[in-house]
Amino acid sequence: MARAYFGLGANLGDRAAALRSAVDALRQHGTLVAVSSLYETAPVGYTDQPAFLNAVIALDTDESPEALLAAAFEAERARGRVRTFRNAPRTLDVDLLLYDDLCRDDPDLTIPHPRLHERAFVLVPLSEIAPDISHPRLGRSVRDLLAALGDTSADVRLVAGPEWATE
Repeated sequence: MARAYFGLGANLGDRAAALRSAVDALRQHGTLVAVSSLYETAPVGYTDQPAFLNAVIALDTDESPEALLAAAFEAERARGRVRTFRNAPRTLDVDLLLYDDLCRDDPDLTIPHPRLHERAFVLVPLSEIAPDISHPRLGRSVRDLLAALGDTSADVRLVAGPEWATE
C-alpha cells in the first residue's frame, strides 16, 4: 500500500463543489486518510484570472501512479476541464504531488510534482496534513520547504476547515 498526496484546485464555476467531486472520485481508488483545510489563493503564472480554491488530500492506495494520474485526469474531464494554455483558468486541477518516496521522470508523469517545493498554495495545505513528510528529491520536510518560502499569508487565505470536503 502506498500513500499518495494530491493537490486540488479550481477557479471557475462552483469551485468548492469541483474540489468535493475530485475527493469523491479519488476516494474510489483507495482510502482517504487526510483532507486539508480549504484555502483561497492568488493565481500563479498567468495572473489575469480569478482566485483559486486549493486543498490537499492523502490517499492510501494499491493503485499505480499511472492509474492515479488517469483517475485525476478523468476527474478533471468530468468537471469540464479544457486544457488551453499553461496556468490557464480551470474548472478543476488535480495534481499527483507525492507517491510514497517514489521519484520518477517520465514524459507523462513526474513524481514528486516538479514545482511542489515552490508553491505556497500546495505547501500550506500539505504542511497541515503532513508537515514532517520528506520531499524525496530535496530531502527536506514539507514544514522546512514552506518556511523557506517566507510569509505566505498574502497569497494563501484560510476559507474553511477540513469539513469542506463533506458539506
